[in-house]
Amino acid sequence: MDRRVSVAAAVVALVVTAGCGLLGSGGDDRAAAPDPASELVSVAPATTEPTVEPTVEPTTPSPAPTTVKPSATTKKPAPKPTAPTFNTQLPDCVRYVGKPVTYAKAKAALNAAAKKTYWPGSAPDLKVPADLIRATAWHESGWTSNIENCDGGFGLMQVMPDTEAFINQRFEQSYDYRDYRQNAILGANQLAWLTRYFGEKYFKKNYDLGTAKCKSDASPCLLNLVIDGYNMGYGSTEAAFVAGKKLSNPKYVHLIRANMRECDCDTL
Repeated sequence: MDRRVSVAAAVVALVVTAGCGLLGSGGDDRAAAPDPASELVSVAPATTEPTVEPTVEPTTPSPAPTTVKPSATTKKPAPKPTAPTFNTQLPDCVRYVGKPVTYAKAKAALNAAAKKTYWPGSAPDLKVPADLIRATAWHESGWTSNIENCDGGFGLMQVMPDTEAFINQRFEQSYDYRDYRQNAILGANQLAWLTRYFGEKYFKKNYDLGTAKCKSDASPCLLNLVIDGYNMGYGSTEAAFVAGKKLSNPKYVHLIRANMRECDCDTL
C-alpha cells in the first residue's frame, strides 16, 4: 500500500509540474500552439478532430472568388470607349445629301485648311491650329461631309449660308460650302476672321491661339473667345466679354477644348 501511494504521489507531482509549465509560459508560448495539441490528447474522442482540420484547410479554395474579383476590376475600363466624355454632338434635326467622303479625305481637307494663310499682307503670322479645326469639325459633324442641319448648317464645319456669303464677300472668294474641301476652308476662314477681330480689338494684335494663354476652358482668352464666337456669333461673344469678361457659351467651348486634348478623331 505504501508503495502504491508513493507511486501515485510521484505521478501527481509530474502532472502538476507539467501543468505549471503550460500556464506560466506567457503569450509567446501560446503562439507556438502547444495548447491545441494538449487538448486533443486530453480528450480521447477528439481523434476525429485531426480529420476535421484537413477538411477545413482544403476550403482555402475560398480565395478563388478573390482571384475572380480582380478580373472584374480589370474589365471595368472596357466600357471606356463606349462612353466618350466629349466627342461629336450631331444636330437633332439632320438629313444627308449625297454620299459622304471617307474620314481620311475629311481629315486631309481639314489639315489643308489649317495650312492656309488668310491675311498674307496684314497678318501673315495669323494661323489657325489644325487641332482646333479638326476638333471643331468633329464636334459639329463627326467629320461627316454630307450632313445638313435643319438650321442650314452644312458639311464638315457646319457652315451656314450667310457665313459662306460673308467670307466670300470679305475675302473676295467664291467658295462653295457644299464642297467638302471648300467647306473646311470656309470654317477655318471663319475661325481666322474671329481671331483677327478679337485679337486686334482686345489683345493688342496678338493672334496667338495657343492653349498656354488660357488659364482654363472658361477663361476669356483669345482661343476661347474664337471658339465661342464660332458657335454663338461674334456679337454675342463680344457682348458677354465686355459685360463681365465671360464666355457666352462656356459649355460649347469646354467641349471643343476637350476634343483638342483628346478626341476619338485622333485615331482615324
